[in-house]
Amino acid sequence: MSKSPPRNVTRKLIESHLVDGRPEPGAEIALRIDQTLTQDATGTLVMLEFEALGIDRVRTEISAQYVDHNLVQQDHRNADDHLFLRSACRRFGLWYAPPGTGVSHPVHQDAFGRPQRTLLGSDSHTCAAGALGMLAIGAGGLDVALAMGGEPFRFSMPEVRGVRLVGELPDRVSAKDVVLEMLRRHGVSGGLGQVFEYHGPGLERLSVLDRHVIANMGTELGATTTVFPSDAEVRRFLRTRGREDEWTELVADPGAHYDREEEIDLSALEPLIAMPSSPGNVVPVTEVAGQEIYQAYLGSSANPGHRDFAVAAEIVKGKRIPDSVSFDVNPVSRRLLRRLIADGRLGELLAAGARIHQAGCNGCIGMGQAPATGRLSLRTVPRNFPGRSGTREDRVCLVSPETAAASALAGRITDPRTLEPGHSRFAEPDEASPGRSGLVAPLPPREAAEVELEKGPNIVSLPELEELPDELELPVLVRAPDDVSTDEILPAGTRALPDRSNLPAISRFTFRGVDESYVERARELDGGHAVVGGRNYGQGSSREHAALAPRYLGLRVVLARSFARIHRRNLINFGVLPLILDAEDAERIEPGDTLRLRGIHEAIDHGDVVPVVVGKGDADSEIEAKHDLSTRERRIVRDGGLINHARRELVPGSGDRH
Repeated sequence: MSKSPPRNVTRKLIESHLVDGRPEPGAEIALRIDQTLTQDATGTLVMLEFEALGIDRVRTEISAQYVDHNLVQQDHRNADDHLFLRSACRRFGLWYAPPGTGVSHPVHQDAFGRPQRTLLGSDSHTCAAGALGMLAIGAGGLDVALAMGGEPFRFSMPEVRGVRLVGELPDRVSAKDVVLEMLRRHGVSGGLGQVFEYHGPGLERLSVLDRHVIANMGTELGATTTVFPSDAEVRRFLRTRGREDEWTELVADPGAHYDREEEIDLSALEPLIAMPSSPGNVVPVTEVAGQEIYQAYLGSSANPGHRDFAVAAEIVKGKRIPDSVSFDVNPVSRRLLRRLIADGRLGELLAAGARIHQAGCNGCIGMGQAPATGRLSLRTVPRNFPGRSGTREDRVCLVSPETAAASALAGRITDPRTLEPGHSRFAEPDEASPGRSGLVAPLPPREAAEVELEKGPNIVSLPELEELPDELELPVLVRAPDDVSTDEILPAGTRALPDRSNLPAISRFTFRGVDESYVERARELDGGHAVVGGRNYGQGSSREHAALAPRYLGLRVVLARSFARIHRRNLINFGVLPLILDAEDAERIEPGDTLRLRGIHEAIDHGDVVPVVVGKGDADSEIEAKHDLSTRERRIVRDGGLINHARRELVPGSGDRH
């Protein structure tokens, strides 16, 4: 009997959950999903979709719903949605984290994270759970709703990039600088179609929450996910959450193969900063030091550890932040807030002039804490897309807690290594405390069956979406630039997100960050329309609204140079056809042109090229647009989206298959 070749951690996770397909790069595979995560900015749609699918109760090991994004209750809308989510959890069998419990990713890691498990979340930073030896993937809500119903998750098998860590981080250089170094090397799309798996001797001094920082921002690289091994440090972490019995070792075999490989010498790193307005715009702090700042901001899913706040408290202890700087502190969970109170760190931050906010996502998603117009805001958040902060002309930079605290003290961008001698190696607290404190457990099935969903006046059922016709004639309404984000297609923040459960209402914000006339022009049309984009179309958040709202307004086709993974999937899930153009053809199409597509069904069923006639009023020309749809995705698009397709597949008598 031949001995199997040595395997990396990613391959072990995939092979142990493989339901269908061959795990070869580029091939479609289907994985069994053990856990799901939803949060309130996406979860209301997920629950409406789960209801629309007609499935009675979740069929996963664990499904959990967190209220962490939409915490500003300026009117009834967010409060009503919280009640709806609570009732949906009671009805469908999910764990529920009420407002104030904390940010979904670190709370889920505390309560449910477990090595050798798969996690699918309707949040693009779900990949943070890879810190525990999980295969954790962000996806659109429809995919998560199906996983809640027991369906496997289908996606293209990624390549596995091994990142070997050696050395030890210098003083006042931290895990955020590691992932910023990866972004400096690879940019915001360098990880497309890949899993980043970290290994090597440099892991020994990185805590689980250090690893969480690196894994969380893997999505900013465009990666499918990030994976770490489950080793002695993971065991220690689970012990501190009262769950050591759930630990299992999961490490790469000696000599394991990686499709690509690179190395980072941690001891050679320096403080880094992503300047406005892209996570990939990374330079050393020393290159931009001295620029005046308006805001320094601690806390988010990207820096959720006790040490991230403790090191900042140590830097500002006994000092005072200038009155020209807004020093915003966002404890990421109630558990962490209690710890910061108990060890005196919160008092040190307050004495220095910190503004303490409730446990949640807050300013990271544009829910308050917006910076002044055109002024630098240094944040420990994962993203700095234009306008995401809530200020249209913002200048947000991504930094480590050390750089944020040092810059807050100085009132200008400051290399934390220039401060008086100190240290940044704060060990995470080792005492055990329950990880599920404050979470509400699912009701037993019999009780759950009696629960009615609480739908406030702003919760509107999803519309029926028609199938893809065989012929389309579509005006081009928008031309989007390279790396356009979902925040620019459908913004977050206090104005738009409270309408996340009301599609007609939230659709009025569509493409607000690209073309403010889009909504009015789309509504004037009797038929559909098309949008043209550049490279990496739809990077960023997993929010389905960025696909569903344009679809509601008549979007049928997006033609782009390339697509971000999750947004591409969301377009397909709502029956929008994503087509790929080469550079020359992309330049030929302008807003106002008319696109004519004929024989669409034959083209997508039996080939990879869709002929498109471009009409410019005085002349027509033909181009060839390509698609990379899998066999299953072709059926979904033709059915008009995943809900229609799933009804045909899962619910007997709901319709004929193609």
